[in-house]
Amino acid sequence: MSRYLLKLSGEALSSQGKYDDAVILGIAKQVKELVGKGDQIGIVIGGGNYWRGRSNANDDVRRIKADQIGMLATVMNCIYVSEMFRSIGLPSKILTPFACSTFTELFSADLAISGMENGEVIFFAGGTGHPYFSTDTGVVLRAIEVGAEQIYMAKAIDGVYDSDPKIHPEAKKYDSITFDEIISGNLQVIDLTAAILARDNHMKMSVFDLTEENSILKAMSGDFNGTRIY
Repeated sequence: MSRYLLKLSGEALSSQGKYDDAVILGIAKQVKELVGKGDQIGIVIGGGNYWRGRSNANDDVRRIKADQIGMLATVMNCIYVSEMFRSIGLPSKILTPFACSTFTELFSADLAISGMENGEVIFFAGGTGHPYFSTDTGVVLRAIEVGAEQIYMAKAIDGVYDSDPKIHPEAKKYDSITFDEIISGNLQVIDLTAAILARDNHMKMSVFDLTEENSILKAMSGDFNGTRIY
């Protein structure tokens, strides 16, 4: 039995300004197969399909408030995606670091672990609950707190490159790379705070392309073309 955290981008779940149900159901079916085999799964979803923090704010909006809007965007995403999971018979629970009335439950590591042990998919929404920290940092923090073995980062790119392959066709892709190399090279696959936190707590990470068929199942079985970070 293994415990993993899966990080999804909000943009990957949407198309033409609305949720892409086919993509979300595809993710749900893969996660259901993993849970059926006994794996324990937690999920963090970004909020970029609604809001990207300061990049969407003007000078009149403080960074703290812009980040709070982003945290709420992740809650909305988790509510929608968890309901899609429920529709195919996959029980789930949404935990947040701040009260959201009856929409979610307050995060505690014990509650998250017991839920995963009982076959629930646990959605960690609301980031860390504090401004200035990204959902990258949030997923690393939650993975450490619940004792996950590894984090799987599902992106719109098939791994870590030494430069942006969209701009530089000659960019080199890494099959594996250390957090120290990511930090020293200032590679943008995850933010530096998340990289340092993962490195210091020996949290492994795999980056893969969500759009490939059965990409989550392949990544978690070790059969993938992404990048391993250690």
